[in-house]
Amino acid sequence: MASRLSLSPITDLPLSRKAFTTRSRALPLCPLLPLNSPYLRYSIKREVSQRSRPNAVSEQVVESVTSDSNQDSQSADSPPSSSKLVLVVGGTGGVGQLVVASLLNRNIKSRLLLRNPEKATALFGEQDEEKLQVMQADTRNPQDLDPSIFEDVTHVICCTGTTAFPSRRWDGDNTPERVDWEGVRNLVSALPASLKRIVLVSSVGVTKFNEIPWSIMNLFGVLKYKKMGEDFVRNSGLPFTIIRPGRLTDGPYTSYDLNTLLQATAGERRAVVIGQGDKLVGEVSRLVVAEACVQALDIDFTEGQTYEINSVKGEGPGSDPQKWEELFRAAQKPVPL
Repeated sequence: MASRLSLSPITDLPLSRKAFTTRSRALPLCPLLPLNSPYLRYSIKREVSQRSRPNAVSEQVVESVTSDSNQDSQSADSPPSSSKLVLVVGGTGGVGQLVVASLLNRNIKSRLLLRNPEKATALFGEQDEEKLQVMQADTRNPQDLDPSIFEDVTHVICCTGTTAFPSRRWDGDNTPERVDWEGVRNLVSALPASLKRIVLVSSVGVTKFNEIPWSIMNLFGVLKYKKMGEDFVRNSGLPFTIIRPGRLTDGPYTSYDLNTLLQATAGERRAVVIGQGDKLVGEVSRLVVAEACVQALDIDFTEGQTYEINSVKGEGPGSDPQKWEELFRAAQKPVPL
């Protein structure tokens, strides 16, 4: 494998704290709507032209095969294409925004948990509430996580994160301890037992945070706290899949709209290595990580598994579910008899 050090990914924008006192209400999105309202749900509407989604890819010691997306475009006015309701936490961050764009393109109903709901409009345009719901909450504050947030939620993709070293992203108590540990713990503790899957985006190197060179990346605890978040998910009793990316590339596309997100590509690095055991060192496109999260929701044998993922030059499976299933299976260690 690559010997070059790849710093761990610190993915998405943190969430802010808002206290919930009553059940959320569906409201039309309005620029004048006060953000200090204690408990808000925003409804978003706009016709969106469907375009082919970016290729995202994966493999584990096996070469992935060239493939274009085999998913038919669907009308933005058509109803959701599945019975899923996917809660995306950190949906305006670098990986999260691509997860949301992918779900919208698949016509899968989504619910976003955000500090600032107005950011959703800039990224995804106005969507019908039947396709996209936006709710205001901060996972760092357990009192924000009212049970009504999780009503009818079948799947969760958690993409929250902050920077490994002190930066402006730490303002407002957005440290790794608060985001990657306390935020994940609070979220998982509030999830319903009926959940079909939670996918957590973590990082390569989390099991080696006391070893050189990973200990340098962990000077302020980011890898340690991500590992603590992983362990809490594993011990929760909920069905889970953990995705550990290498250093993130491509994006974040924080000032673009949905159409731009749907046209984003990983350039020449569309093929990927997937592994287990926290042995990979390298980098990975955010597009690939987002695709891996969405694909894992429907692959039964990824439940209870942890995967590392990197990008390399070459073609990949695009959004072909069968090819993704083959690549996840190739990476998976055999179960001891």
